[in-house]
Amino acid sequence: MLVGAAVAGGCATALPAESDTATPGRAGGFVFCLNTATIRGQKLGIAKEIEVAAKAGYEAIEPWIDSIEAYQKQGGSLPELKRRIADTGLAVESAIGFAQWIVDDDANRAKGMEQAKHAMDLVAQIGGKRLAAPPAGATDASGLDLLKSAERYRLLLEAGDRIGVVPQLELWGFSRNLHRLGECAGAAIETGHPKACVLLDVYHLYKGGSDYHGLGLLNGNAVHVLHMNDYPAEPPREKIDDSYRVYPGDGVAPVTDILRALRSIGGQKVLSLELFNRKYWGMDAAEVARAGLEKMKAAVSRALGR
Repeated sequence: MLVGAAVAGGCATALPAESDTATPGRAGGFVFCLNTATIRGQKLGIAKEIEVAAKAGYEAIEPWIDSIEAYQKQGGSLPELKRRIADTGLAVESAIGFAQWIVDDDANRAKGMEQAKHAMDLVAQIGGKRLAAPPAGATDASGLDLLKSAERYRLLLEAGDRIGVVPQLELWGFSRNLHRLGECAGAAIETGHPKACVLLDVYHLYKGGSDYHGLGLLNGNAVHVLHMNDYPAEPPREKIDDSYRVYPGDGVAPVTDILRALRSIGGQKVLSLELFNRKYWGMDAAEVARAGLEKMKAAVSRALGR
């Protein structure tokens, strides 16, 4: 459990790492996933995004909730979409939504909770496992109480239990709240819920000012998904934004160290390529997906010492 591991501190790193044979067909326990933000600029629609991910060789996909809703509005059937995904051999390891479930305003929070439930229901209908739960709506003004965040996250987790989808407390480095690894881990711990977990991101760890060594204080059940990307040395951290994200290995991020730290705490880890680079959005989506997968596999090989 997250609580026990985090309280135990560095003891979590003593857990044995998964052997390469623990997950057949997967490199050292890592699963390669495409977050559809990476090809969002091409405006393909979710059906085509699934096709691109499968043909490129990914094992999983992380779609955006608005793309699922757009598919429905255009007359698409979610059971059919679930079959389409399964037929390609992909898994829906996570999905991206922005419901304001954590804000202080009671009315907006209630509305946000209903939106989050709706999003989790959509994810469940297409066979998905998890939903990103960032501090949407609570980013501009600081002062969000950590224990209140934990209470609200627990309510979201309990809703997820009923629906069959796990919400992941997402670290947003640009936010004034929950922008540090310690804040997210602390809120997750204080829920007292066995499925509490954090969704991390190479770029957001840097943007928020957290050191990757803190990952050693968590256990394998605390992190299931890492948004994979890299960033250049310039502009500086204070000025950099999402649009500067590049393929893993093409920047200065400690990607190898982060992967090794995640592997040391145990458990299967989904590496979901999430980029918002306008240059990539102007390229052929299939080429972007293929190149991204190659870069992720190369990063994993370096981390495994191959």
